[in-house]
Amino acid sequence: MAAPPTSSSASSTSTSTSTSSPAPTSTTCPPATVPTPLATTCPTPGVYTIPATTVTITESTTVCAATGTSIPSGTHTAGGVTTTVTESTTVTCPYATTTTSEGVVTSTILTTTYVCPSAGTYTIAPLTTTCSTETFWVYPTPASYAPGTYTQAEVVTTITETDYVVFCPYTSPAPVVASTTWAPAPVVSTTSAAPVATTSKSSSGSSSGGELGSSGNQWAITYSPYENSGSCKAASEVMSDIKVIAGKGFTSVRVYSTDCSGLQNIGAACEAYGLKMIIGIFISETGISAASEQVTEIVSWGKFELVELIVIGNECVFSGYATASELASFISSCKSTFSSAGYSGPCTTTEPLNIWQENVEVLCEVVDVVGCNIHPFFNGDIDASSAGSFVASQLALVDGLCSGKYGVNLETGWPSFGQCNGVACPGASEQATAIKSITEAAGGKSVMFSYVDDYWKEPGAFGCEQSWGAIQLFG
Repeated sequence: MAAPPTSSSASSTSTSTSTSSPAPTSTTCPPATVPTPLATTCPTPGVYTIPATTVTITESTTVCAATGTSIPSGTHTAGGVTTTVTESTTVTCPYATTTTSEGVVTSTILTTTYVCPSAGTYTIAPLTTTCSTETFWVYPTPASYAPGTYTQAEVVTTITETDYVVFCPYTSPAPVVASTTWAPAPVVSTTSAAPVATTSKSSSGSSSGGELGSSGNQWAITYSPYENSGSCKAASEVMSDIKVIAGKGFTSVRVYSTDCSGLQNIGAACEAYGLKMIIGIFISETGISAASEQVTEIVSWGKFELVELIVIGNECVFSGYATASELASFISSCKSTFSSAGYSGPCTTTEPLNIWQENVEVLCEVVDVVGCNIHPFFNGDIDASSAGSFVASQLALVDGLCSGKYGVNLETGWPSFGQCNGVACPGASEQATAIKSITEAAGGKSVMFSYVDDYWKEPGAFGCEQSWGAIQLFG
């Protein structure tokens, strides 16, 4: 499914030059038996070369990974397992923690049973640390890996601080989950008290009226119905997730495709909790012809009264999956099909701003609004505190692309983990700063990315693709 745009190879190389002083040495954990991001401590400023490493695993494994963030002096809490329940529930889950023996600190995975006394969101077994000065706190977090061969490419980086920790992610071909696409979600029994959604079929579409978005600073958030393993979430899990989204003040949910019975399960949950949907047709490397099946599924589902926007393609021109002309033709065909089925709302596609600027003559005439994904993190000159002003300025440019048509920001956010991209650095505090900045500057016209961290994805460029979950920062 959709991920933020990336534009670098697996090897990250600094453009700074080394001095003539002896090469600094670093401390690296022993070679991993699973592909957790490799943490390397660089004790002094200088140019470091972190060698390539390959790891092969033969069965699905959950282990400790490392994450970290800069913290000021004081006592801080992070980590743990966050879960949301709709009633009193006993939860049994693995969690990451540390043990100390004879001065040696070891990260480990343990299992705990926790009683959630009532409906709500709970963080189970968080970690706490106290420091007297500003420091970089590295702590364990659970990570699950599918069988396969994972490679961490050689990294050459220039460090300007003392005792700086570099995380080097592994990459591998994305795991194939054959039962995910086009498959109904598993049928499960549940005792949760989720509201019962109506199931009557409606073929009469409705327009949202006026411009999309909200007059306040909060509108929509992206949601993908996948477990960390990449398998489909059950309908009851989707219902619980959408309840959380509604409780955090969002009025709409963006979904990227029809996978995992998403229209049925997410639609029922949105109907139950009074949310609108931004639905999508995802165009992958298989091209436009393979995406046509999603059009048929949307028409068969037909609950257009829930839909405020249909997004046909997510960065497919940017990714090289279709030309702008091919996409424009497909959008026109989809709009005709949806109109005949009773949908009277707007349709668009979404691409980065530079792709729009290169193709306005082709794309403007076929869209009703201009959809753009605006990610400040992928501009190395923008730090977290400047994220909002960057998004607002880019959105102003989007507004001017197509005569008579306004723009919406369909994907934006900031990662909580990974490597710096210039002055754009990931981290929990940086994410909170960036999201606050974006929300204040352009939240009413922006779709936040994403609901929770997406561990079913590859780490990607800067090792950050899994770490955009932001629901905890709202409400």
